Order: sequence, then structure tokens, then C-alpha cells
Amino acid sequence: MGRDATKAAGNPWYEARIKASKFNERLASREGAAEMLGMSVSAVADAELGLTKFMPVEKAVLMADLYHEPQLLNYFCLHECPIGCRHCISDEVNSIERMAVKLVKGLRTDDVEKVKDAILDIAEDGKVTEDEKKAFKDVLGYLENLGKLISELKIIGDKLIEEETNG
Repeated sequence: MGRDATKAAGNPWYEARIKASKFNERLASREGAAEMLGMSVSAVADAELGLTKFMPVEKAVLMADLYHEPQLLNYFCLHECPIGCRHCISDEVNSIERMAVKLVKGLRTDDVEKVKDAILDIAEDGKVTEDEKKAFKDVLGYLENLGKLISELKIIGDKLIEEETNG
């Protein structure tokens, strides 16, 4: 195996390939990865070095699938896609235990009831008045946080299901 690419260290595409190379030695080199992905070596290097101006969606999907790293899809959406970067998703991967604690904490009955009440109060007359805007922003913030937690849980679920399916 070659030496580590220090310029690419910390890049999620590089880190995912190196992690995947522990299970598939062809991925230890950019050349092997490029061949398996149907990409040029320079395209793989550009992605890993952060030089790609715009990575094609299909290449991001191929890399996420080949490396068995579904969070790369969220990373792509958050950092590459002008539409995805506006949505509340996460590209973090936490343990199932940590995720469960965060999600259950976010779904505390008192908090959920407050949000439900706020939504009903705001929507009751079909308008968002000036005095309701702060409460509405708070509701949206709460829901955005839950959305991120849900996307983290989906990443964990996708990884676990894939591991179960592929042995």
C-alpha cells in the first residue's frame, strides 16, 4: 500500500475510500478506486483534494455505495448541491446509542406538546401575524433539529441494513 495522501487528510471522500480499503484492498489506491468507479484517476484525486468544482451526482452515489458510506450522500447534498444545502440533513455518523439518546431527548413529551400548541395557536386564524413570527421561528428551529437527528438515524439504519444484507 502507498503512503497516505496528507493533502487529502480530512476530506470525506478520501477518508471513506481509505476506510473502505480495509475491506477491499483495490480501494487502497486512487487507481484501483477509479477503475472500480469508472472514473479517471484525476477525477478521484480532484474529489479527494477538494479541487472538484462540481462532482456529478451519479459519481457521488457510486462512491457512497462502493465505500459503504451512506453519509457521503448527505455530505454531497450539504456541500455540493445548491438545493440540498438548504435542507435540514446531517452528514454526521454517531453510534446508535448516542443517536437514540439525542432523539429521545428531542422528543420529550413537554417539548412536543409546546410545539404542537404553538403550531395550533399560529395556524388557528390561517395567518402568521407579527407577534407570532418568533414562536414560528422557534417551532421551525425545533423541527429542523429533529430533521437532522432523523437524517443521522437514517444513515445509521442504512449502514446497519447494508451490513446485514452483505454479511
